[in-house]
Amino acid sequence: MNMSSSALIIGASRGIGLGIVKQLSGRGWQVAATSRGTSPKDSPASVKWLTADINDQVQRQALKDQLSGHQFDLIFINAGVYGPAHQEVTQASDHDIFSLFMTNTFSPVRCASELLPLLKPQTGVLALMTSQLASLNENSSATYPLYAASKAALNMLTRGLLSETQLKNHTLLSVHPGWVQTDMGGKNATLTIEESTDGITKQVMAWSGKGGHHFIDYSGNILKW
Repeated sequence: MNMSSSALIIGASRGIGLGIVKQLSGRGWQVAATSRGTSPKDSPASVKWLTADINDQVQRQALKDQLSGHQFDLIFINAGVYGPAHQEVTQASDHDIFSLFMTNTFSPVRCASELLPLLKPQTGVLALMTSQLASLNENSSATYPLYAASKAALNMLTRGLLSETQLKNHTLLSVHPGWVQTDMGGKNATLTIEESTDGITKQVMAWSGKGGHHFIDYSGNILKW
């Protein structure tokens, strides 16, 4: 990927999403990004901001229509929420569970599938933000079970995109950002946003053209499903 590379980042108004936007823009990429409201004040001036709530089918279609004719080297679906603070399935309301899985699981995959025609063949990378907690192997103690379950389901539905991505030799990535100092990760997390997103950006570039579906972290480690 070179200085004319282009990226679309879904869910980028703050935290890791905005960090990826800044990393790519700083490397000379042409970046389009989405938020549910106004664009962040500290966004690079060159970034094209679009409004979209990925849980809204009408807004997802409008986003696709706005981007018609564009071809991206990278489409990164970053949107996600933690869910109820207690993380107890017996305490969570039906609404809590529905909202969590819509935002973390179903809407990201629907959005990815709908935007896939905008990804460049052969070298294009489709990435979805997941978590190491989603793995039965990596999360043996079921830490944060509701959040982890929503991301485990995301991994499976992402795997369902593989047949589509293989048609044009796209690379499909499920990315764990590490434990990051965001609103969700908290101030005691081991990574700054800059450290995590620098690593993520390098991995996206390194995996371009490789094909297949891979579960990786920000530093390039292959994670067990």
